[in-house]
Amino acid sequence: MIARSRQVALALTAVLAAGAACQARDHHPPESGHPGASAVRDRGFTLVASGDVLPHDSVVDRARFDAGGAGHDFRPMLSGVRSVVVGADLALCHTGIAYGGHGGSPGFTFPPELAQGLAATGYDGCSTASGHALDEGVDGIRRTLDALDGAGVRHAGTARSEHEARTATVLRAGRAEVAHLAYTYGTGGLPLPPDRPWAVALIDEAGILADARAARRAGADVVVVSLHWGTEWQEAPDGQQTALARSLTAARTGDRPDIDLILGTRTHVPQAYEKVNGTWVVYGTGDQISGGTTGSGGVPDPRGNRSTLGRFTFAPPVRPDGRWEVTKAEFIPLLFDVDAGRVVNLDRALRKGAEVSSVRDRIRDVVLSRGAAEDGLVMGE
Repeated sequence: MIARSRQVALALTAVLAAGAACQARDHHPPESGHPGASAVRDRGFTLVASGDVLPHDSVVDRARFDAGGAGHDFRPMLSGVRSVVVGADLALCHTGIAYGGHGGSPGFTFPPELAQGLAATGYDGCSTASGHALDEGVDGIRRTLDALDGAGVRHAGTARSEHEARTATVLRAGRAEVAHLAYTYGTGGLPLPPDRPWAVALIDEAGILADARAARRAGADVVVVSLHWGTEWQEAPDGQQTALARSLTAARTGDRPDIDLILGTRTHVPQAYEKVNGTWVVYGTGDQISGGTTGSGGVPDPRGNRSTLGRFTFAPPVRPDGRWEVTKAEFIPLLFDVDAGRVVNLDRALRKGAEVSSVRDRIRDVVLSRGAAEDGLVMGE
């Protein structure tokens, strides 16, 4: 892990107090078909989280085609998950690539219309800390966050100013205030700007816990941490992932854990879900959108088009100083159909007769490989 020195604690109190007012988009009630939807609306909330969106040429070309050749439209590409995403009280994604200018910029960048596509799909916020966050320098960070702001999608993990870096992203989910923190293993070998060391939040255990505790002291009911970590193309979480997961989930202040949920990205392939010290950890969601992929050996690897969307149902504490508990944990297996340029909900596709059972079953086996079924994780739809 790459260490990061924290110069100051997060300045959160005023932001949390105004958290609901700062939320630019309304949160959505759970789908009427989701088990326990009525009880969740009355008492708790649902949170969904998905994986990386990568701007391979075929992905950008498809969005241009879907827009009729004028600009880019990512809404059709994401339409297969929209009902699940918009049905949650809080939906989080990961978009760690810089957004380019109109029509895209040279290099590994996304057209800025992606932000509108994410918003239309129902996403409320995204983690932006990744190994590619600095590919276009600080100007790329500015363009990305400006585009997300313009679409009403909140963000965590990169910043345009020191004040923004110190200010936690707080989102309303039902009657809960949820702090979303995000960090990356590094920046792909690019050094942080000497005058802006806060531009990208790097993984550092002490710093993460300091941020989480500051958020909790300021009034956050739930603290969610997104981590861009792990070994690419490896289905099993590596030793650094499992060690950090154990340490972060073991940290407590009084009777409450400092972190309530960990969401992992980067590995390109789905990884296991696991309940560690009573807290759910998604080691790796896989890539929600990606072009044709080649693995670490340089040969085509279809696993790079597979992912999961996690859905967690939180219930309020039974006592005032208690924890918001996850009462239901689900994963939804997804496939990005490269030829069609669409995200596919595999369980729903199976019920419509598509021959995707082997792909769905492989994702299920990986997700459950560390005993999550015994802790109640189920496959959703």
